[in-house]
Amino acid sequence: MCGIAGYISASGTDKDVLKKMTDRIAYRGPDAEGFYLDTVCALGHRRLSIIDLAGGGQPIFNEDGNVVVVFNGEIYNYLELREELKNNGHCFKTNSDTEVLVHGYEEWGTLLTKRLRGMFAFAIWDKTREKLYIARDRWGIKPLYYCETGKSFLFASEIKAFLDHPDFKKELNTDILSAYLCFNSTPTEETFFKGVFRLEPGTQLICENGSLKKEEYFVPEIEETSETVEHYAEEIGCAMADSVEHHKIADVEVGSFLSSGIDSSYLVSLARPERTFTVGYSDERYDETAYASELAEKLGLGNESEKITKEEYIKAFPDIIYHMDEPLADPSAIALYFVARLASKRVKVVLSGEGADEFFGGYNSYQEEVDDSGYMKLPFAVRHALSLLVSPFPEARGLNYIYRRGKRPEDYYIGLGRVFRDSEAKRLVRFKGQVSTASIVKPLFDRYKKCSSLTKRQLIDFRFWLVNDFLHAVDRNTMMFSLEARTPFLDDAVYEVARHLPAYAKVDKKTTKIALRTAAKKTIPTKAYEKKKLGFPVPLREWMRDDDLHDMIRAEFEGENAGRFFDRKKIMKLLEKSRTDKGAVYKKVWTIYTFLVWYRTYFEAA
Repeated sequence: MCGIAGYISASGTDKDVLKKMTDRIAYRGPDAEGFYLDTVCALGHRRLSIIDLAGGGQPIFNEDGNVVVVFNGEIYNYLELREELKNNGHCFKTNSDTEVLVHGYEEWGTLLTKRLRGMFAFAIWDKTREKLYIARDRWGIKPLYYCETGKSFLFASEIKAFLDHPDFKKELNTDILSAYLCFNSTPTEETFFKGVFRLEPGTQLICENGSLKKEEYFVPEIEETSETVEHYAEEIGCAMADSVEHHKIADVEVGSFLSSGIDSSYLVSLARPERTFTVGYSDERYDETAYASELAEKLGLGNESEKITKEEYIKAFPDIIYHMDEPLADPSAIALYFVARLASKRVKVVLSGEGADEFFGGYNSYQEEVDDSGYMKLPFAVRHALSLLVSPFPEARGLNYIYRRGKRPEDYYIGLGRVFRDSEAKRLVRFKGQVSTASIVKPLFDRYKKCSSLTKRQLIDFRFWLVNDFLHAVDRNTMMFSLEARTPFLDDAVYEVARHLPAYAKVDKKTTKIALRTAAKKTIPTKAYEKKKLGFPVPLREWMRDDDLHDMIRAEFEGENAGRFFDRKKIMKLLEKSRTDKGAVYKKVWTIYTFLVWYRTYFEAA
């Protein structure tokens, strides 16, 4: 796991500039630094040593030095690829997984990505052709950003690396502000920094002869079959066992995050790491430490835990926002900081359970798709009319149900993490020309228009909730502590099982992740396989009612920036309502507050 940054420029390269770019993200790789520069291309690398500790320094070259790579991630099938490439005549100088990329590029060109099993973001410079080739893994586990300035083409693991390049001009992209309020993260390819784009999962980009060519090399394909739940459970068990073994490959100790839920409990039961790590709270409704400790004890594993206080949470928030690069308003993203900090004191690699819910149907709201209540027996035309009738009213639990169940997912669904409705968000934001949420999700709905409503929801959540929220938060929170997080559920072998699951193997009226729970029951020695989805709970609603945090948010809302971006009267009304509301108003307030803190961090303090 590492950090990469670089650029190509017809006006030449400068090592001092490149070093400043990589120094900005030095925490991603504190073990070593490496640089490559010629008259056109500059590649920088910060290394966190995991595989081939002595010989895996980067950049790494091919035999004649004309192909060079910098790489962030892990290639789990590198040993198999290495043997294939050696049999084809390639000579290896190291034992690292990185070197398969340069020889793989020589052998397969830009078809290389189709051969890789793992998490990765890399940049390959073909000196002979003066071609830069960058790519991101198919699941979006590792981040990669790029920017074309007119004079230079820049890329990096994190946006902040661009701040030190003289050709980069920092400007705020206001067009996506209302969309952010709806999604709670940045949902578009273009980021909050104007002209800076996120390379999407399963995508690669080639910069050659002054032009950019972007292409998708991987698109998830759904092909439901009709086997028994037990059959799918057997397949899941085999795929997960294989994935976990590959994800344990390292020359350092691999630990694991552990909560009370099925996902991390299943991983830990399969992997049996010596150390596991858990965080919780003094409020028992949000605390998972006892469950985690019980499982670790039954498996004979170590478990370290700590409880997060409100004061620690508030104190850490600004630093976390800086490391996120962009505003991310999911409260659990902050909680990840604490478990990553805890784990980093003992290990350099951890396993984490992201991806299981999206692959196997784990969110409780998915049960709506098997809802056979009396209300759902009404004709769709009647439910649709009622949905239109309640849409102007403030959100409330019963009204939300009527609103959703009278629409197709294409008409309202933007992901599980939705905070504001589009219309409300646009009324809050002072800028015109806001990107609509419907335009953001439409291409994906169009691509999977023949799939079931449940599958469509899973795919939307995968693309906009998992990638932009969870995986982003996991990467940044672990990397700030020089800790590598691996996600065995997000694996090619696991995907091959998950993409064939029919609805009855995912959810019914009683439970979720049916096939996964059936598989996990054979391995987990506690009742964790039965637990309902909790996510990564945080008692933020309760904390925001306390005077200290409430007053901090009020001060931000009364500041100059709040009035510049938002309708102050409306946001102040939301703030006051959050003190007594039992619903999700606190999330709306937190989403606005997060943006304002982020803006100060990057456009006033940085």
